[in-house]
Amino acid sequence: MILSCGEALIDMLPRTTAGGEAAFAPYPGGAVFNTAIALGRLGAPSGFFSGLSTDLFGRLLTEALDASKVDSALAIRSARPTTLAFVTLTNGQASYAFYDEMTAGRMLSPDDLPPLPASVTALFFGGISLVGDPCGAAYEALMLREAKQRVTMIDPNIRPGFITDEHAYRARIGRMIAAADVVKLSDEDLRWLEGPGAIADLAGAILSRGARAVFVTEGAEGAHAFTRGHHVFAPARKVAVVDTVGAGDTFNAGVLAALHRAGALDKGVLADLPEAVLEDAARLGCAAAAVTVSRAGANPPWEAEIA
Repeated sequence: MILSCGEALIDMLPRTTAGGEAAFAPYPGGAVFNTAIALGRLGAPSGFFSGLSTDLFGRLLTEALDASKVDSALAIRSARPTTLAFVTLTNGQASYAFYDEMTAGRMLSPDDLPPLPASVTALFFGGISLVGDPCGAAYEALMLREAKQRVTMIDPNIRPGFITDEHAYRARIGRMIAAADVVKLSDEDLRWLEGPGAIADLAGAILSRGARAVFVTEGAEGAHAFTRGHHVFAPARKVAVVDTVGAGDTFNAGVLAALHRAGALDKGVLADLPEAVLEDAARLGCAAAAVTVSRAGANPPWEAEIA
């Protein structure tokens, strides 16, 4: 099972009422939650670990996980409220205002970490859950605890406006990237972390820290994938973009699903990943993300929808 570890929240998406008034509608979301959903829909064995509320929004999140064949048995339940993210769209690009204080997800602590069953073979981390504490400390502790014996992947999905202590955040992301087998970054995230430069050079710096594979997305252009021996580029599929909510999260699921299908979620295989497997992972990531951006909200495709 691929265990996605991180935030689950409610995206309050902008809508217009029948009377023409501006409104917000609640949709299950969160970067890591979206990846878990997309993995389940792509036919990979998917699990989700987070702090989940027992409130009405928490029940909505749990129902969405169940509907997409995601196992949430390891999640920590509490009566604290669910995180809310109010989304605004400008030319299809999403920006967020988060309401996260004292929530079920935010208050997850290192003391809550469960032992993992042998069925968990890979773990995915990322999103805003790595910014705040105690949850950020919990996810970091879980990754560092498990990285020696299980495959780990991280996508920081950096939201600069959400970061309150940049020095501490950069240090945490640095430690987690150093422990990861697979790293995914957008081109903007890569330059936020590494500074200006060519994508290949900056990705090489990430590989030098210990990663076996690095994926770098360039929005509507497509995605690069690097190992120490290979560099491939998968062009994005041309679609009419409705919005970009969940695009990167779905890309991550495509990468993980492709690696799972190839039997490559194994430290030995990742150490010498064949170029064809690397390319398949980037292509499935792009194909899945193209479906997500073609419809409103974070609504990843089912396996049958990928041509």
